[in-house]
Amino acid sequence: MGAFLARRVFASAISLVGLIVLVFFLSRLTGDPTALFLPIDASLESRERFRELHGFNDPLYVQFLHYFGDVIRLDFGESIRRAEPALNVVLEAFTWTLQLAVITMTLVTLCAILIGSLAAFNVGGVFDRLATFFSLVGASAPDFWIAIVSIVVFAVVLGWVPTSGTGSPLHWVLPVGVLFLRPFGLIVQVVRGSMITALNAAYVKTARAKGVKNKSIVFVHALRNAMLPVITVIGDQAASLLNGAVVVETIFGFPGVGKLMIDSILQRDFNVILAAITVTAVAIFVMNFLIDLAYAALDPRIRT
Repeated sequence: MGAFLARRVFASAISLVGLIVLVFFLSRLTGDPTALFLPIDASLESRERFRELHGFNDPLYVQFLHYFGDVIRLDFGESIRRAEPALNVVLEAFTWTLQLAVITMTLVTLCAILIGSLAAFNVGGVFDRLATFFSLVGASAPDFWIAIVSIVVFAVVLGWVPTSGTGSPLHWVLPVGVLFLRPFGLIVQVVRGSMITALNAAYVKTARAKGVKNKSIVFVHALRNAMLPVITVIGDQAASLLNGAVVVETIFGFPGVGKLMIDSILQRDFNVILAAITVTAVAIFVMNFLIDLAYAALDPRIRT
């Protein structure tokens, strides 16, 4: 088990370093931030002082070596736009994204396991057909389209919920609802397929022959063995929420790290871009690490 954990940590560290190198050089391709942060009529001296202050006059490889040395000390520099540590700006936004992801994935996991299990227990029945239809629709619908339609229907026409912001629980309804659909549809399908296989296994037939109740067969005997592929999909979808809620956060004006990334890219706030991507990557690595631990605990063959 120790060797398994060490391999996972080493692979994650190498991936993280590669990501930092890639994002640093790609972010520099977006252009010179001087044109965005100084007035059009700014003097050449002012532009030169700005570039010197933020190290943009150094050769690119020197900028990277300085930046990478600072990152190792957890110093991501200062946000050009906000004049405060970039890490603080990112952590504040990441807290919102993390809350959004935890709420959404908790609801998705509970609902998908329950509905997928019941659909597998009634294969071919009305409930199974309805669950399959709505899960496929949810998995196929594009987030941006669902978000726009939801705003028009529930916020503009019906007036039930606000269109944007985070001031009350009602502000969370539409972002959580939109982000809920895709992972819910995918996980229901995986749970259903995995549970059908588990329910046809010999040990389940033996349990039925011994008179074990259906509720215990589904949620105690079959579900544990059906969880391996489900855990993988849940981990992938949770990672997608942390990394891919950019469109939903932007549409709903949600102050998460996805919206922060978009704003920072448009404003060429390099330190915030790099800090946001690094923090998100570390969170995803940690989450995948925990998923691997759960996977290894359920299937000892994976530890070797």
